[in-house]
Amino acid sequence: MPPLLSISWPSLAGNLFVILYAVTAAGLAFVIISENRNPLKTLPWVVVLLLLPVIGLVFYFFFGQDNRKLRIISRHTYKRIVQPPQTRRMAAESVHVPEAYRPLAALLKHKTPLLYGSDIRIYTHGPEKFEALVEALEQARHHIHFQYYIFMDDEIGERVKQILMRKAREGVEVRVMYDDVGCWKVKKRFFEEMKAAGVEVYPFLKVAFPILTSKVNYRNHRKVVVIDGKVGFMGGMNVADRYVKGTPWGAWRDTHFKFTGQGVYGLQTAFLIDWYVVSKKLLGNNDNSYYPKVGTYSDTLVQVLTSGPIGPWRSLLQAIIFMISNAKKYIYIQTPYFLPTEGLNQALQAAALGGVDVRLMLPARSDTRSANIASHSYLDDVMKAGVKVFFYQPGFLHAKSVVVDDALACIGSANMDFRSFEHNFEINAFVYQAKFALRMKKIFLDDQHDCKQLKLSLWRKRPVSQRVAESFMRLFSPLL
Repeated sequence: MPPLLSISWPSLAGNLFVILYAVTAAGLAFVIISENRNPLKTLPWVVVLLLLPVIGLVFYFFFGQDNRKLRIISRHTYKRIVQPPQTRRMAAESVHVPEAYRPLAALLKHKTPLLYGSDIRIYTHGPEKFEALVEALEQARHHIHFQYYIFMDDEIGERVKQILMRKAREGVEVRVMYDDVGCWKVKKRFFEEMKAAGVEVYPFLKVAFPILTSKVNYRNHRKVVVIDGKVGFMGGMNVADRYVKGTPWGAWRDTHFKFTGQGVYGLQTAFLIDWYVVSKKLLGNNDNSYYPKVGTYSDTLVQVLTSGPIGPWRSLLQAIIFMISNAKKYIYIQTPYFLPTEGLNQALQAAALGGVDVRLMLPARSDTRSANIASHSYLDDVMKAGVKVFFYQPGFLHAKSVVVDDALACIGSANMDFRSFEHNFEINAFVYQAKFALRMKKIFLDDQHDCKQLKLSLWRKRPVSQRVAESFMRLFSPLL
């Protein structure tokens, strides 16, 4: 006699999986909708979750979570770290800020003070930057704070490592922070040797199991060095041979900066906050050695702004859109990747349509093929609006800067892309001084001689296959 009840276990397991997935996906869809995100971001995630079983959940876990309401440091600890530079700064409010940018300075002042009197050196090639960095490291007497997205165990990395180790043995406080994903290829022994020599070393947001953690999407892209609280470096160059030796197809064109004076306070504060996050060690509070008195070297006003995926505001994106929207004469932009948010894209087009001379300089060839292809999908619309687009020819352009109207320059680590504005921890400086803006303008115009300007009529004739590839890669712009 056949059994009265026959159970198909594979069928039951399949049904349970479908039910479990449906409940999970529906729950996550509800969470995403309730977060009140931009509909352009909400709808794609809902569709992915509902139509791509398993894969959709994995992608959301990696790349889709909204961390705006999270805090990586308490308000109390934050105030204790930023208090020293607040009390030591000069009365910058009494110094003239260009009228057009007083609202911008006020906007940023909620996050970072105006710092007066810095000298800023500009380095446009790797060898000169690293020689200046090595010289400054050798002169350290009290502390070296060293933070990079990439710190490679190659020739230049080994040279810098040996100096850091030697300074630690001499009694200098040496602290090194690196990004865990940016340094995936670096052998653990490289950092362990520094620890053995007395250097304090920490990774930022360590990713123990890359395929099982959402931390992989949130990286610390900052490049900051502070020496004795008096000299600092920031900009676009990491520590690796390619920044000196270039790429197989040409030179590596980048921009980096050396600060002397009060601007170093902003770099120091950024480092100490990140240091507390990774080490839970509070430095700088009631200790003048990390914020020593410094001289006045110019009439430069600087605001050093940090940004990241944590917190309710995208301050860096807001500030750059403000710069663009208030430009009267020109906007010159250098960036290795151009994957703009909708707001930034519209601001650039509106400025160009309004008669502002908007110029965008990109590398003709990139180190990241997918990002390069996606970048090209945005060029039709901006050129149609009147933006002049230039492709840098001699090698890879990795410089990141915005200069406006001979009055204001934005310099730092952030690219013009979704990742820098929404996912990465970045650091940029807003420099209010005509002399500095003119120097950055000259650098742009000098580089323009090595560029080919795109013509819209010819650009539109590129192969259909190329257009399709660009449109497809553009779908992944927030992830690139």
